[in-house]
Amino acid sequence: MNKLPRSLFISHGGGPLPLLGDPQHRELVTRLQEMASTMPQPDAIVVVSAHWEERVPSITAAQSPSLIYDYYGFPPESYEIEYPCAGEPVLAGEIHRLLGVRGIDARLDESRGLDHGVFVPLKLMYPGANIPCVQLSLVNTLDPAQHIDIGYALRNLHEQNVLLIGSGFSFHNLKAFFAPGTAESARLNDAFEGWLQVVCGGTEHSEEQRRELLVRWSSAPGARYCHPREEHLLPLHVSYGAAHGPCSKRIGLRIMNKAASLYVW
Repeated sequence: MNKLPRSLFISHGGGPLPLLGDPQHRELVTRLQEMASTMPQPDAIVVVSAHWEERVPSITAAQSPSLIYDYYGFPPESYEIEYPCAGEPVLAGEIHRLLGVRGIDARLDESRGLDHGVFVPLKLMYPGANIPCVQLSLVNTLDPAQHIDIGYALRNLHEQNVLLIGSGFSFHNLKAFFAPGTAESARLNDAFEGWLQVVCGGTEHSEEQRRELLVRWSSAPGARYCHPREEHLLPLHVSYGAAHGPCSKRIGLRIMNKAASLYVW
């Protein structure tokens, strides 16, 4: 890539497992590292993580954000992971302003740290922790149209060499991850992945049609099997909103024996 993408959507894997050498996350580790190495380095990063929901969009505004180890039952070393990136209060304020311009009520949070949906993928992509990072929450209504609108409000951040990353998972059914795979589960997984690829990348859709399809995502084949609850999909809606066009690249992979994907806009 010879220029910074408008936005990314990444499937961030299971908890800290991508950082612990888990064999079912090796492909994800490779793809995230390749993605970062083939694009210009941003001056700052904004991450919308599936693991933070608030009444209104909330933005981390600490100068030196802590880490939140928001996972359970993993080895002791997973609670000692460090990612000492700086925050960027000025950028946080700009995000707050841009949301307000679009009539979206938002708030700055000067105390919250970065959860694993942020520090796990960033440690793989930018291990030097030398790029300031701001986290943006989901809204707890889980309204897909609202999240597209949030992304659209931030559509010009890339002009400031800011990278917007939606960090979720294109497949997120926790029970299915640990259940024996069947022909039917594979069919549903592949059906939704195929639908998502066509909707995000297809040039036959107008943006009005693409938006409507993403708003009505739960009607897609396999949708509720892949996402019993949609919080891991909605970062994609924010990423799409920021680009407001078809993706330039899709990267398909397998994580924990399920088909998943990464998108570049």
